[in-house]
Amino acid sequence: MHTAPPDPRDAHRTHETHQTHEGHGPGDGDGDGRPAPRAAVVVIGYDDAAHVADAVRSALAQGAAVGEVIAVDDCSTDGSGALLDRLAAGEPRLRVVRRDTNSGGCGTPRNTGIDAVTMPYVMFLDSDDVLPAGAARALLDAAEEERAEVAGGLCVRRELPSGREQPWQAGLYAARTVLESPSRLPRLVHDTLCVNKLYRTSFLREHGIRFPEGRFLYEDFVFTARVLAARPRLVLIPDRVYVWHVRRSAERLSLSLDRDGVGNWEARTTACAAAYDVLLGSGQRELARAARAKFLDHELRMYARELGLRDTRHQRAWWAHTRAHLAGYDDADWRRNPTAPGRLLGRVVLASPEPCDLPRLRELAARPARLLPPYAHAPDGTPVWSRGLPQVTLAPFLTRPLPVLPLALDAELRPRLRGTRLTVRLHELYGRVAEAGPLEVEAEWRRREDGRTAPRTRAAFAPPGADPWTAELPVEVAAAGAGTWDLWLTVRFKEGGERVVTAHARTGAGRLRRYVLPDPRHGVLLLQPYATHSGALALRVASGARGVMTVARNRLRRLLH
Repeated sequence: MHTAPPDPRDAHRTHETHQTHEGHGPGDGDGDGRPAPRAAVVVIGYDDAAHVADAVRSALAQGAAVGEVIAVDDCSTDGSGALLDRLAAGEPRLRVVRRDTNSGGCGTPRNTGIDAVTMPYVMFLDSDDVLPAGAARALLDAAEEERAEVAGGLCVRRELPSGREQPWQAGLYAARTVLESPSRLPRLVHDTLCVNKLYRTSFLREHGIRFPEGRFLYEDFVFTARVLAARPRLVLIPDRVYVWHVRRSAERLSLSLDRDGVGNWEARTTACAAAYDVLLGSGQRELARAARAKFLDHELRMYARELGLRDTRHQRAWWAHTRAHLAGYDDADWRRNPTAPGRLLGRVVLASPEPCDLPRLRELAARPARLLPPYAHAPDGTPVWSRGLPQVTLAPFLTRPLPVLPLALDAELRPRLRGTRLTVRLHELYGRVAEAGPLEVEAEWRRREDGRTAPRTRAAFAPPGADPWTAELPVEVAAAGAGTWDLWLTVRFKEGGERVVTAHARTGAGRLRRYVLPDPRHGVLLLQPYATHSGALALRVASGARGVMTVARNRLRRLLH
């Protein structure tokens, strides 16, 4: 995604290198019977000469659907502007707009692009991402067939350099859906991206829909809220229309990935609060409520998972800011789905003036959530968060269905010459686990790089009725091979139900140390059980002498630096 420089300036003057012209009207052609191009793609970039050409070429490669590509260079200093000029010299559809001063963010250059658009429809593209083939045509056809002001499609997050892909909000785009108004589908507020959509240009201009100006992080949150507040007719399609490149090892992280400072969290809460105000001010109360629920379920959980990695000063500042933000929530916000992990997490933060129970909150923020022991009671026997915070009640756990409760499992991997074993423990939760009757657990290891799975193993819990319920399973490490492997467990109950969960990694007593084992297939294996940021057990495997030496060299390099 687009990145910003460290020291933004305030001016917002622009200089356009090509004259603008009037766009085609609906149904106009190019004189030989073919339909006229109807869409514009606005590409924004700052100091991204390494990637911007690929982004622009992916927009131009959309074919006849795209009549113009507007590349807005946000006062780059790395030669991006000259590169764009060279591309434009041989491509009449490409127009370069060069800003005289840097805006410090993504909103201003996108607004500059909107002002320059002459086509009936517009899309947005960041300089380090790409549009897949046919994206513009798919969105354009859907918008025109359904007479929609907004057409959206599937975005995939592609991790680089591994190439691993993950769909973004896939449930919204599972099938073609037409909505007369956003209020018909409140979950739309979960897709805050502006780049996987095509907008009717006149719709944006008539309603004055623009991005926040200047250095405003998460500007697409507010833009998306403004779009939804204007009550457009929408069409959602299952086609893949955007590839979001995630480069976590980049020298300069994108704004959404650079979460080390408290300022990033403050910016995110500001954007979420602004989006809520926009929706509520437009009379879309249900969408506004959904936006607050999304903050608890997504933003709060994501940052809470990482809070234990920060220093004490960061934790205290984060906690104080979060409490101030959540103080604006009302009873209706907390009553909805009271056992949801994000709501419970938020109630704990509000109840405690100082950071507390961070390891336990990290587990609750995991996906799926885990509520680790101890399980405390108030003097009257009511389940509560802890003895120190008895005002945070867990009474709804007694009546809510088991599939929505944050069951806690922990796991320990024990590599041995005669076979690696996995020990899994399932903890009681106020009598609900015993009520369901756990029977067995099945373990599946999924390789993070490509999603490939190792052979599954299963075992019965023994002895029956114990707490915690314990099972021991074999692990086919050699069959798994090199890579990073995430553990997923399926717990089956006597009533016929089942839960798919992850397991908390047990620590201490050398449980997460490295193991080197001989292996007839690979010669040697290096095994490293470890806890992820959310506390789940995962496994790194290096195979063969070369793989082991590579790990050793990387480890030595980190120690020396």
